[in-house]
Amino acid sequence: MKTAIIKFPGTTCDNDVLKALNEIKIDAEIVRYKDFDPDKYSSVIIPGGFSFGDYLRAGSIAANTETMKRVREMADDGKIVLGICNGFQILTESGLLKGALLPNLNLKFISKWVNIKVVRNNTLLTKKLQKKVLRMPIAHAEGRFFLNEEEAKDLMVFQYSDEKGNIEEKYNPNGSILNIAGIANEEGNIIGLMPHPERASFNLTSIDGSTDGLLLLRGLKW
Repeated sequence: MKTAIIKFPGTTCDNDVLKALNEIKIDAEIVRYKDFDPDKYSSVIIPGGFSFGDYLRAGSIAANTETMKRVREMADDGKIVLGICNGFQILTESGLLKGALLPNLNLKFISKWVNIKVVRNNTLLTKKLQKKVLRMPIAHAEGRFFLNEEEAKDLMVFQYSDEKGNIEEKYNPNGSILNIAGIANEEGNIIGLMPHPERASFNLTSIDGSTDGLLLLRGLKW
């Protein structure tokens, strides 16, 4: 079974995700959103970009397509659903994940490398992940995660931190509640995160040679 990488109009990171998955020998293909058939795939990735130009609100139009109803079918079957950046926004807008991604606190687009600490290992993507702190880049204008704090504590998977895993407000790039960089549903098969693992998958395209993104994406194999 393959991993589907869904391409909406305005999606820009689909090829980067495909190359990263090829690097770790995961069978995957890019699928035009209208052609997506959930029965053909064992997992699905919704990559970053600007789906439908981010008109109205980031991810809101894509979230209301027939495609996301099919993604929900996969999620209900326990298959892995991963949303990266705009994909995370689509998952929250569609109700597949709780919470919302609000404009960054400084109201500016942020593009930088960050450290994220893995704080939950019972998701299908992180259950065999050995490394506790991953380094990868973010690039977003609406990445400030918001949810009731008690619910957020139970769902958070990644928190912005320093290289040693210390979690402090000064390492929070966008104002997310509890420094949250990514969450998962209670079952652990729907995961969304703002950092881009596919951009931390090759030495030549990493500012410090980090390939931590591959460590995370390998979770699609298990």
